[in-house]
Amino acid sequence: MRKNKALKIIFMLSIIISTSFFFSGCKSGGQDSSKVLNVYNVGDYIDESLIKEFEKKTGIKVQYSTYDTNEMMYQKVKSGSTKYDLIFPSDYMVQKMSNEGLLKKINYNNIPNYKYIDKEFLNSKYDPENLYSVPYMWGTLGIVYNKNLVDEKVDNWDILWDQKYRRNILMFDSVRDTMGVALKKLGYSMNTKNPKEIEEATKLLIKQKPLVLAYVNDDGKDRMIGNEATMGIFYSGDVPMMKEENPDLEYAIPKEGSNIWTDAICIPNTADNQDWAEAFINFLCDPDVNARNTEYIGYSTPISEGRKKLPKEMREDPSLYPDKDIIKKCEAFLDLGSTIKIYDKSWIQLKSN
Repeated sequence: MRKNKALKIIFMLSIIISTSFFFSGCKSGGQDSSKVLNVYNVGDYIDESLIKEFEKKTGIKVQYSTYDTNEMMYQKVKSGSTKYDLIFPSDYMVQKMSNEGLLKKINYNNIPNYKYIDKEFLNSKYDPENLYSVPYMWGTLGIVYNKNLVDEKVDNWDILWDQKYRRNILMFDSVRDTMGVALKKLGYSMNTKNPKEIEEATKLLIKQKPLVLAYVNDDGKDRMIGNEATMGIFYSGDVPMMKEENPDLEYAIPKEGSNIWTDAICIPNTADNQDWAEAFINFLCDPDVNARNTEYIGYSTPISEGRKKLPKEMREDPSLYPDKDIIKKCEAFLDLGSTIKIYDKSWIQLKSN
């Protein structure tokens, strides 16, 4: 009798458990609870409390993983080894991946909050018909300098070639950024495909190399904050944090123009859950959510309604939101196609010189 009673209890429990799974699977439009939304983003590039909020609001489980560079993400998506539903590529990578058929067209019927994206961030050169991407964050590339150690006005790229700052200059360990600075100094486009212009920029960087303390990545921020260098090139989004740690630092966008970059949200062509991905994009485009996310990340938002909700010191910071006259002189990086091999060869030449 005891055995039969135990079996009956087990049987009843199995029905209850099965029913619970059935109803939990029906949450948020009957979605299968065994499925998840796979999000692949740059490290520390979202307020992760918002992920929990999205999960609670929609019943959609988010599997969140991170990468370090656009190129790392590109290789992972292209290989198809892991299927992702959302990625966050930079402008030139959006163009590259869409040209290679690696991205799905976005269904904007599922993203009503898309209306909040400012018009100046739409119909870009990297996605002219807004088919594959939604702008996420943006910023500029400029010069961070210690105002106590620099006497003259910092308003052009020439200062990075000034002999008085020998071994006190930080440059990015990045072919597009550092080559882009040299090209702008010469009056050329950061996206030039002209081998002679690329060669001229390479020679200019080789001439500068004795003045450079180091070619850096994220470590450059700490070195600049710690007064190890007088100046260096940095992204605008890192400036508020750097100035908070070291009030002697200032930021300038040279008058010749610079890079204005946009990171976007895209759906890979291997995505299994496009509707869910679009629901997440819509969530991130909500002005209240956008403001919280922007304040956490510290970069610039392409949503004016979100910017209005930021603390005054952020929404009025000229390093984050420079004058439009300055922006007009800036350009976005575009996919260079096979020409990138010439850049890479020039970069090897510089580093080995």
